[in-house]
Amino acid sequence: MSAADTPRKYRPATNLVHGGTLRSQFGETSEAMFLTQGFVYPNMEAAEARFTGADPGFIYSRFSNPTVAMFEQRMALLEGAESARATASGMAAVTAAMLGQLKAGDHVVAAKALFGSCRYIVEELLPRYGVPSTLVDGTDLAQWRAAMRPNTKVLFLESPTNPQLEIIDIAAVAAIAHDGGARLVVDNVFATPLLQSPLKLGADCVVYSTTKHIDGQGRTLGGCILASEEFIQTHVHNFLRQTGPALSPFNAWVMLKGLETLPVRLMAQQANAVRVADFLAEQPGIERVLYPTRKDHPQHELAMRQMSGGGSVIAFDVKGGKEGAFRFGNGLSVVKISNNLGDAKSLLTHPATTTHQRIGPEARAESGIGDGMLRLSCGLEDVEDLIDDMKAGLKSLG
Repeated sequence: MSAADTPRKYRPATNLVHGGTLRSQFGETSEAMFLTQGFVYPNMEAAEARFTGADPGFIYSRFSNPTVAMFEQRMALLEGAESARATASGMAAVTAAMLGQLKAGDHVVAAKALFGSCRYIVEELLPRYGVPSTLVDGTDLAQWRAAMRPNTKVLFLESPTNPQLEIIDIAAVAAIAHDGGARLVVDNVFATPLLQSPLKLGADCVVYSTTKHIDGQGRTLGGCILASEEFIQTHVHNFLRQTGPALSPFNAWVMLKGLETLPVRLMAQQANAVRVADFLAEQPGIERVLYPTRKDHPQHELAMRQMSGGGSVIAFDVKGGKEGAFRFGNGLSVVKISNNLGDAKSLLTHPATTTHQRIGPEARAESGIGDGMLRLSCGLEDVEDLIDDMKAGLKSLG
């Protein structure tokens, strides 16, 4: 197999079409799908060399696979990272990025505004293994500083947050982490690598659920961890190799196809989100609209400095609490009710009863997730149809 010539000089859209491509002797145009568990060696000496690392070839698809390797290299080119490792899901990426660098006696500081499963990892799973955590208001830098301890090893945040779209100052939190001898892990799923670059802002590691925008069409699960080569080799590579949350080669191939169209899809979704957010903000049945590039967003100035666009997701509060939110959602026909996001189809979620249900009403209130909040992931439909659908939802409020 031979690698395509994809130096870092190319711009993101070009790397997303050509980056990391490996071609077999058949010279295929599309990336090949290597659905294999293992690999054969020409002789016993070659097998030994693979296992000692003298020969860097493939051994077993739980460790590495040609199709998965193409996806990892393309993601690294997009993110501007030295190295990447793919995982079976976004939560596998989050878990591995955390557990791979922590041991009993360490301490974690994380923002309170986290996806429900991420909060479970920080609040419930890590303490079981002797790693306590402190949750802070991610937008308050004084709280990050106050939470630091001599044994703090990892800081973790999402920005924009799920679902309330808070923007956290990544560069400032990275500086706090490094001053205290810790590392910063950032979940960048809402922004995608096209709209925000946490590594350039000082983060040590970036994680994604590639299930979202990177697949972008609701087909497969996947995740990715990106960082320096030293970070990946020291904290991630062996952890993934021994515990086995491997990305399927088929899913990696689907993600490669998704990456080719990511810029086109994301820009169209973002344009729809801007229009829909502006429409909703003018409606009497809506109490509040949160979208990063709107001037009324609480962290608008930071969003404009840290991001190159607001993304595809809107959060808004419907009057009437849970009953109002349910009436609104049930009145839609184009937009589908689902807990996913980043899809070609527009999807609506009621976080209080789905993605953030298990954290409880107190934690939801503390994070600004009210019973009337809805999260809308804008898809690729005609924006006028989306606005007409919003009108139908509003009409259902009575």
